[in-house]
Amino acid sequence: MPDNEFDVAVLGSGTGGYTAAIRAAQLGKRTAIVEVAKLGGTCLHIGCIPTKALLETSGLLHKLRDRREEYGITAGDVAFDYDRLAVRRDAVVNQLFRGLQGLMRKNRIEVVQGCGRLEGGGRLRVDDRTINAGAIIVATGSSPRPLPGLDFDGERIVNSDHATMARRLPASIAIIGAGAVGVEFATFYRQMGASVTLIEALDRLVPLEDEEVSRALLQAFRRSGIDCRVSARVQGARVEGGHVAVELADGEVLAEQVLVAVGRDPNSGGIGLERAGVEVDDRGVVKVDEWMRTSAPGVWAIGDVVGGYQLAHAAAHEGIVAAEDIAGRRVTPMEQELVTRCTYSTPEIASVGLTEAQATARGYEVRVGKFPFVANARAIIHGETDGFAKVVADANTGELLGAHVIGVQATELIGEPALARLFQGDPWEVGRNIHPHPTLSEVIGEAALAVDGVALNI
Repeated sequence: MPDNEFDVAVLGSGTGGYTAAIRAAQLGKRTAIVEVAKLGGTCLHIGCIPTKALLETSGLLHKLRDRREEYGITAGDVAFDYDRLAVRRDAVVNQLFRGLQGLMRKNRIEVVQGCGRLEGGGRLRVDDRTINAGAIIVATGSSPRPLPGLDFDGERIVNSDHATMARRLPASIAIIGAGAVGVEFATFYRQMGASVTLIEALDRLVPLEDEEVSRALLQAFRRSGIDCRVSARVQGARVEGGHVAVELADGEVLAEQVLVAVGRDPNSGGIGLERAGVEVDDRGVVKVDEWMRTSAPGVWAIGDVVGGYQLAHAAAHEGIVAAEDIAGRRVTPMEQELVTRCTYSTPEIASVGLTEAQATARGYEVRVGKFPFVANARAIIHGETDGFAKVVADANTGELLGAHVIGVQATELIGEPALARLFQGDPWEVGRNIHPHPTLSEVIGEAALAVDGVALNI
């Protein structure tokens, strides 16, 4: 096959893009991946991975500085070196980056560096090179959404990209938006010792989560010293000397820095979608079916650019679905309700499927089981007893409709109920699974048993 001829070309090398490329290569397709920045995209370099590295440091600092006596640890003053913190953050990213480069070599995927643009007819223009591909997968991701009147300057008014790669800690920060990004950064800055004000226009934190989870997070954040303002709409902001004044209906919030975390917009402009006949909605989101096919023959799209849950693991699964569809190896279509949602705040949040309110709104007769971390031995040993696990079930069929966890290592616990959702399982099956003791996983088992009123330890 000529140098510029490929079976599959992937535009964008984030988690979705590189996963799609690997799966296509595994299925015997000659594959190229096009990237304008660095292989690995936002998640690896300025998103998921470096932010979790920051949170690992802040969580450790919080325990050593604020809770060491509780654990029987005697030490002098505990402080941090932000430069060293940044070095560790970058080392984590670089290790994974090298691993990803190795995966490209292992799977014989050609990495094409440059700005790619669809030209229609299976052609992809990358600077001065034209690539011809039987199938093109658009995986261009998203970018932080600004607020009108709050232009990002990278110093006083910042987005999550700026905050992740910063080299210093502000003494005070106002965070606009209490979704996953907002509450994760609220956790980080507060644990590092900054004064934090969290501003949310809707009436609760993490508004996409179950309402009981939102209430529990609000209580935990307020106990930690985070000033949470809900039902608070930002009316403007102005820089005054060394501070930014954020204008709300009931007054102003002054902070050294403002982080805008109100969502992300798809990177769908300027990549030739119109020329290739790819349909987008009025927000620039690429329209796809359950197999990630766009309106244009030979073009698929995955990840943040197609909307849905803008999560790396969702993009990866979409990439697998697209690659297998291209290869004629369909297994199962993409189902958004099977995507696990994970938020790395303190306490952590994880969920899958329907909330109690969503299930009720769809006409289900709902049965709920809950179990608190305070009754779990391992959570007590951890010294992290905030939160609970909640299982939502169909009272008529017994099917597990959703699961919601807020508490220590919640993100590590959601896999079990997610598997039950995939297999259309029932809570009693999860409850009958033998959970090792003492582990946090017992919280899931007990919540599942509680659906039928037979939880054992409460």
